[in-house]
Amino acid sequence: MTRAFFKVLTKINKLMLPSLYKKEPGKLSTLQKAILGYRYWALIRSLK
Repeated sequence: MTRAFFKVLTKINKLMLPSLYKKEPGKLSTLQKAILGYRYWALIRSLK
């Protein structure tokens, strides 16, 4: 997929998904870890 697609996807994620940057990763629930991983994956793809 293209870089532009992932840039748009990260903007949508920023608006729709909760921000978890102040929380300790070890204390997150399984769903929160999945959201964090998905946001990280999309961000890394948009920067490549």
